[in-house]
Formats: sequence, structure tokens, C-alpha cells
Amino acid sequence: MKPKEISLNIRPLNTDPDDDHIGSSAETPLRPDAFDMPDDEKVKKIEVHFREIMTILGLDLQDDSLSGTPHRVAKMYVKEVFSGLNPKNRPNARLFENKYNYDQMLVEKDITFYSHCEHHFVPIYGKAHVAYFSSGKVIGLSKINRIVQYFSKRPQVQERLTVQIGKELERILQTEHIAVVIDANHMCVASRGVSDTNSKTGTAYFAGKFKDQNVKTEFLNYVNAK
Repeated sequence: MKPKEISLNIRPLNTDPDDDHIGSSAETPLRPDAFDMPDDEKVKKIEVHFREIMTILGLDLQDDSLSGTPHRVAKMYVKEVFSGLNPKNRPNARLFENKYNYDQMLVEKDITFYSHCEHHFVPIYGKAHVAYFSSGKVIGLSKINRIVQYFSKRPQVQERLTVQIGKELERILQTEHIAVVIDANHMCVASRGVSDTNSKTGTAYFAGKFKDQNVKTEFLNYVNAK
């Protein structure tokens, strides 16, 4: 199943915004001035606001265990878990000639990723499985992992993440023959709301040769093989 590009919708009146999981597009929604502010300044500002959040919650920031938390959270947001928002961190994937004339699918499976749900800012984590047919060019295997990590490290929805990885691989590898499957756990489902700790979410992106049922089945059989 290939995720459809999400169109812009408007939430009807008198609905609970907590249940509003509307997406805007396959692009992460960013303001035009998103990177005008230096990272260090962002850390300082987020630290101030997170300190205020903790204070409102009633936490004693004079306690040794809590006093450094606002700075740690701010640094984590900017430098780590949301570092994929900044295009300067986009992986620079160098192409190589396919000297082996390898014309079968190449599969990189069980790529571990950690992301955050953009609706509640709690973790999404799981495995990504990627495959492609070379158009005459290949990239280092580690670059596939880095591409998955780059798009994961931002507030996300799983459908968008899947499409972004697929589109980026098409662009870099100069081929339409791309497959991406993601199986993920959503803490917004497990730790709040319905509190279902057993369910997982699956999404897929199939393009080019992978739209052929036999090719798709070959890929999925490899992904599911132990």
C-alpha cells in the first residue's frame, strides 16, 4: 500500500482538537524564517520556556535533580531529536558507479529509527526497510541509514516520514525504483489516550518496479524473513 499524499483539510467546528490528526503535505510544515535564529539562541529561548512549563506543573527547580532539566531538554530538542529539521544536517550522499553491474534489488532492512509524533511530541520508534534497483549508480549502505535518521529527527507523522524517505532516495539515486516499509510503535497510542501497548503501525512507499506485485512480494518476503 502506497501512502497517498495528504491534502490540506480544515477541522470541523465543535470537534476535539486532541483528536485532530490532520496533516498538511509530504513536506514538513516549516516557517520561512525557521533557521534565521542560530541554534545556540534557540537553545537559550527553549530553556526559558521549558523552565516556565516545569514551574507551572509545580516542580521545584531548586532541586538538584531538576535544576539542569530545562537546559538539557532545550539542547536535546535543537541538537539531537529535532536536528533533522535543519537542512544543513541533510546527509551528503555520494554516488558511485555500479561497477558490479548488479541489476537485482538491494535491500537494507531493520534500520532502527527514533522520531517524535508532531501531535503530542512523544516518541515514535521502529524499523525501516528500504530497497532499490540501481539506475547505474549506487550509494554507500550507511548513507541509507543516515537518510532514514535525518527525516526521523523531526516532529513527524509516519505517513509523511515514509514518503520523505522514498522521495529522497529517488532524488539521490536517480531512479524511481524505490521501496520503503516502516513498522513503528507510537507512544501517543501506548502511553496516553487508548493506552494500547501492543499495536504497531505500518506504512509503505512503492514506486517504479516495486509496483509490480511479484517484485513487491519478493521485497516483502525478504523483509519478513528471519
